[in-house]
Amino acid sequence: MSAPTQQKALFLQAKQGEFVVDNRPVPAPGSGEVLIKNAATGLNPVDWKIQAYGVFVEVYPAVLGIDASGTVEEIGQGVTQFKPGDKVLYEGAVDNDRATFQQYTLVRADLVAKLPRSLTLEQAAALPLAITTAAVGLYHQAGGPLLTAPWIEGGKGKYGGKPFVVIGGSSVVGSLAIQFARLSGFAPIVTTASLKNAPLLESFGATHVIDRNLSAAALRDEVVKITGKPVSVVYDAISLPDTQKAAFDLLAPGGKLIIVGSSALEDPNAGGRGVARVAGLIQHPTNVEFGKGLYAELPELLGSGDLKPLRTEVILGGLGGIVAGLDRLKNNQVSASKLIVKPQETV
Repeated sequence: MSAPTQQKALFLQAKQGEFVVDNRPVPAPGSGEVLIKNAATGLNPVDWKIQAYGVFVEVYPAVLGIDASGTVEEIGQGVTQFKPGDKVLYEGAVDNDRATFQQYTLVRADLVAKLPRSLTLEQAAALPLAITTAAVGLYHQAGGPLLTAPWIEGGKGKYGGKPFVVIGGSSVVGSLAIQFARLSGFAPIVTTASLKNAPLLESFGATHVIDRNLSAAALRDEVVKITGKPVSVVYDAISLPDTQKAAFDLLAPGGKLIIVGSSALEDPNAGGRGVARVAGLIQHPTNVEFGKGLYAELPELLGSGDLKPLRTEVILGGLGGIVAGLDRLKNNQVSASKLIVKPQETV
């Protein structure tokens, strides 16, 4: 059974314009590609920022969306690792055929992972961008700590006894940074978050959860009490100006701060320290080879429970529900969960 010729997609009509659901053609997979029938797609803060600020996208109308899971619908020439019907997760791209706010998406087969039976399609759609943003920042980003990844020989547990701090542990990226730090052996693992989320973050591997509302000075005092010394790696998954400053102040000389937004620091090299902004999209040319290795290991990392998703919340209405979900993200109305929509439910 072949894919249909038309599908529903959510279009951003113009720069800083409005979203509208409309029809577009279903693309055909080329050599080395697969066509995915999207069962679930996740919402990210970057989606509302593209609309609000007119960034990252040059051609309109544009289809957005990065996180998704679904089933393989068709395979291109040379693809042998997948067959139609396989359940998979993947990361989309800023391209209308390759974005995820639609019912069918094209993706490179070597950047797709089979879904373990332990995860639902909704849970899987919460993971791709967060996994790659956390992993690229820790193990691959130029200017970052360039740690040995735990799926590489000698990498698992390599950094035992070294402290690690995550700012914003209950964010989607922060939750994965905690889990990768645990796999890498870091201890203690300290994170900031709402204290109501402490049990969840401890289940991911955090050893200490500190109230996110503490001042920078109080945060530093608490971290020093726990670690006994400054920290060599801090991952700021929030990356607002005040969180960056607080995180930078935790670093030891020579330490590395990983951020997910533009640097707001006056002197990011003070004291021999360094700051690296993550370019987390796995289909970015600098990340593809790293991504191939990561995606080859994802079925085992997910199936074993070494990596787990945050809680998910499904928004009703298919692609039409995305606008309300993005408004919630924009207004900071989501905590320790990932908003998901089901494109096939679009009417």
